[in-house]
Amino acid sequence: MAREESHTPEGDDGATDQVLTAVGPRLRKIRKERGATLAGLSAATGISVSTLSRLESGGRKPSLELLLPIARAHQVPLDELVGAPPVGDPRVRAKPIVRHGRTMVPLTRQPGGLQAYKVIEPQRAAEPEPRTHEGYEWLYVLSGRLRLVLGDHDVVLTAGEAAEFDTRVPHWFGSTGEGPAEFLSLFGPQGERMHVRAQPRKRSAAEG
Repeated sequence: MAREESHTPEGDDGATDQVLTAVGPRLRKIRKERGATLAGLSAATGISVSTLSRLESGGRKPSLELLLPIARAHQVPLDELVGAPPVGDPRVRAKPIVRHGRTMVPLTRQPGGLQAYKVIEPQRAAEPEPRTHEGYEWLYVLSGRLRLVLGDHDVVLTAGEAAEFDTRVPHWFGSTGEGPAEFLSLFGPQGERMHVRAQPRKRSAAEG
């Protein structure tokens, strides 16, 4: 008797595997974006730290029983954890993230690699707190004025200006206190350089 052929397209299993493989890095990225620890997430979801760790590393297959409480804890839709866009629709379903008063609209949806955001910085008094981390960042101001502190430099970027820098250098950017600002932020792992630079600012006599 001839063996019946499977009616499942050969590419379906591969596509499903790709989606499931991407869940772990996405879970880790979302958790770190929110400043949550594995222990804190465990307390919020009732899922053990070891299970959460295995989910993020790919050692545990994601399931609805695990993903639903994680989505509730992070207050994000389930499809954001899975990262499965509507079939045939290339549009990014942007869901704004508000953190410390700053609104960030994701412009990319895949975990890892280059990440892009539209950022809305409100007018406020802000004291610079430079930080360092691995990576490389590119900023482009759409409107308003954005203050950038980078190492020994303290500059103001205006609409149409861009800046790029190694994030291992102490840096901070935020409101000048003169009004809101909107800008694009592209962040990539170390070595992924974005080759757009701000126009050189005129040096004052005091700067030599």
